[in-house]
Amino acid sequence: MHIHIISVGKLKEKYLMQGIDEYKKRLSSYAKVDIIEVPDEKAPEHLSEQEMEQIKQREGERILAKIPNDAYVIALAIEGKMKSSEQFAASIDKLATYGKSKIAFIIGGSLGLSKQVMQRADEALSFSKMTFPHQLMRLILLEQIYRAFRINRGEPYHK
Repeated sequence: MHIHIISVGKLKEKYLMQGIDEYKKRLSSYAKVDIIEVPDEKAPEHLSEQEMEQIKQREGERILAKIPNDAYVIALAIEGKMKSSEQFAASIDKLATYGKSKIAFIIGGSLGLSKQVMQRADEALSFSKMTFPHQLMRLILLEQIYRAFRINRGEPYHK
């Protein structure tokens, strides 16, 4: 399986990079993982609705350009469907079973994802009704992908 994580913004925090590297290493025996960063738009503190939409649209165009044509796309969005770790693992397993060997996870910027990205997505996934920093979501997502592979293989880790 080939997993693409397409995320808005550059990761700068060393502790997050270390955690991400650890889970990428752990995942290497299960799947090829690529993390693709697209530049975020600089935005002033106070924006109109129209300005927010323009920023999301520009970031969205960059995201869409990085999605492989044959990938199954999962957008991380607060309004998406919430799943347990077991349900998430079953989803990953089902995709693999039915020939979806490329999965692209999309993590938007601080304003979220554009309508165009959401339309391209095959599903929207929510990790919580809470808002998390998009940089931290990379680490959380990688950990859950790793957990899913461990669950699917019946290997110890998940409790």
